[in-house]
Amino acid sequence: MANFISFQPSAHFNTKLYTGNYSTNAITGVGFQPDFTVLKQRDGADAWYNVDSVRGATETIYWDVDTAEETVASGLTSFDADGFTVGANNAVNQNTADQLAYSWKMGTTSGLTGGTITPTAYSINTTAGQSAIAFTGNGTSGATVPHGLGVAPQYLMLKDLDGTNAWNIQVPYKPTGYLSLDTTDAFSLSTNRWNDTAPTSTVFSLGDSAATNGSGNKYIIYCFAPKKGYSFSGWYEGNSDNDGPFQYCGFRPSMILLKASTGTDWYCWNSQALGYNPDNRYMYSNLTNSEGVSPIIDILSNGFKIRSSSSEFNGAGVNNYWIAFAEFPFVSSNSKAGVAR
Repeated sequence: MANFISFQPSAHFNTKLYTGNYSTNAITGVGFQPDFTVLKQRDGADAWYNVDSVRGATETIYWDVDTAEETVASGLTSFDADGFTVGANNAVNQNTADQLAYSWKMGTTSGLTGGTITPTAYSINTTAGQSAIAFTGNGTSGATVPHGLGVAPQYLMLKDLDGTNAWNIQVPYKPTGYLSLDTTDAFSLSTNRWNDTAPTSTVFSLGDSAATNGSGNKYIIYCFAPKKGYSFSGWYEGNSDNDGPFQYCGFRPSMILLKASTGTDWYCWNSQALGYNPDNRYMYSNLTNSEGVSPIIDILSNGFKIRSSSSEFNGAGVNNYWIAFAEFPFVSSNSKAGVAR
């Protein structure tokens, strides 16, 4: 018989569906005051908004484009005790539109030390293994920045705020290269993004690329360490079969973000989508496209299984990288979570 753990994912991550009204719209029921929220219109072609409390609620970057940070006064206007408020903005609040928001709770905003670069602002949640760190680059290969988690993060999402450099994603066990969230680019080997160095329990490392550590450039990075019953990141090798790989997470995923190492789109699933089979509903996080429907994946009580032979996420011999956050925790009878291959 499965043992459920006391850690509640809903206290640290939430997938929220809401209807836009193109006016001041207070979204409640998140369950906490978010520190990091990503918003997307589900039934229309509009941008992925990325905001956080570290930079300020109206300071916006986008998942689907590489533009610099900009102030959007009518987008997400505030983080509230049980959610957030959005203004008269079609991307996040079009009248009668179906909208989606992913929200994370961070927390601690003082006491962070270590590294050769001192963060300019940050918010850290050691309980859930997630942090948001703002810093200014120094252009020096081998620079280090503290992340505050106390354990090594496995999934890093970094964006240059001043320039048009693409997002840099460090996936599990691959500090030798990066993926770009806003493009279809294949996994690229590079020594000057992450300095060929995996994060430690205290810091992550940077090269001298302007994409990750340009002198005087401002950056934001979101760091995620695996947490049993809450979050997990890993990779699998595709088999080009409709009976695709199963990935054990240790929970029923609420959100899955996935990208093949080849030149394919990013896929994002959520278990809250309305309809006959929400598992079949997906969005491309590198595109503005509206939500698509196709029998691609099964979201299960303890992970997910690929149900398509498509080369987009199941090409034969191709590595596919993912991160998932829990809807419900699930731990086996021996209380051991699975380990990603």
